[in-house]
Amino acid sequence: MKMDEMMIFGIVSNAGNAKGFAYEAIEAAENNEFEKAEALLKEGHKALGEAHKAQTDMIYAEAQGDHVEFNIILVHAQDHLMTAMTELNMAEKFIKLYRRMEEQCGGSK
Repeated sequence: MKMDEMMIFGIVSNAGNAKGFAYEAIEAAENNEFEKAEALLKEGHKALGEAHKAQTDMIYAEAQGDHVEFNIILVHAQDHLMTAMTELNMAEKFIKLYRRMEEQCGGSK
């Protein structure tokens, strides 16, 4: 496997993990487990950081003249990364909303 393919799969894998952590965090917040939700968000952001680092490494390599082959897997990786970023942001909003509901309603949904 070529280096750029390894970076692409690093993006897919880490972005997928980030999305999974986002959904787990929302589920924890639905159950009023806010510390767990925050810990899962932290893990999600860590995975997102790894995906973003792989993307940045590819951009840097391209800028240095090491052409990255454009293919459907790269498009898929970019889609995963952008979706993970959006879903983590939305998970943060949902968790804030669930927390506010807990504070105002005392846990009744």
